[in-house]
Amino acid sequence: MSNTQQSYYSGMPVSGQQGAVLIVVLLFLVLIILAGAIAVRQSTTDLRLATSDQINALLLQSADNANQNIEQSINGSSSSTIYNDMISRSGPFGHFILDTSSTNHEYIFCFRPRNQFFDINKTTITVPGGGTVLGASSGYCNPAKSADYISERNASMTQVNISLTPPSASNEAFGSYTIGQDTGTIASQAFMFDINSTAVLPAYADTKDCFEKTSKVDSVSNKEDTIGGCMAKAGVPSTVLYEKANVENKSQRTQCVDFGKGSGLRCTLPSN
Repeated sequence: MSNTQQSYYSGMPVSGQQGAVLIVVLLFLVLIILAGAIAVRQSTTDLRLATSDQINALLLQSADNANQNIEQSINGSSSSTIYNDMISRSGPFGHFILDTSSTNHEYIFCFRPRNQFFDINKTTITVPGGGTVLGASSGYCNPAKSADYISERNASMTQVNISLTPPSASNEAFGSYTIGQDTGTIASQAFMFDINSTAVLPAYADTKDCFEKTSKVDSVSNKEDTIGGCMAKAGVPSTVLYEKANVENKSQRTQCVDFGKGSGLRCTLPSN
């Protein structure tokens, strides 16, 4: 009885099989590297988005904090120091109300909430086309000064620019007067103000001379000549919060009732 032995060979030599395995392993390594790179890039993007949201929230809070303090100072007690400072001839509202030549001026101060947020001795009043009529540079925020920051962390600072709202043909006739008062007195006039609070993070880039730029967008042909546009060009994270405020004397005002509503007198004048 004889045994017959047969040998079976695969179609590919052993060396070829080893090469195929090496290629497959390399492909897997490439895929793993790509997956890792995508994961790192995604995490970096998420971190940037989270950081951007935190920065925007901080800047918005800083700017809004300034506007709220201004509102409270005007609507608060008329016997308070801050009220008198804001309404006095040297204050941000009194300057425009009591000085008829201040129509085109811009009143500037750095918001410092750690003490009294407004210092009447640290203000700047500018005129169109450059130049100042008060405080050549004392009103501008200065990143080199720790006192000009919102908090002791020296992270954000806010500069407030106040100006009269430009007249418009669409404004209501006699809309600038308080109802029920004599139009011949200053106290009877209502004044509309543009308040621009610019919050920035100076640590990210050099603010250069951006704080000295105007906040009146309509007064310049290039937006980079405004405080917000200048900050954006310099790469400084910033937020400009705009608010329109109506300041009027209500000490002798009598509320009028719209026709068809309520009862009693429609409107009464002060007795004296």
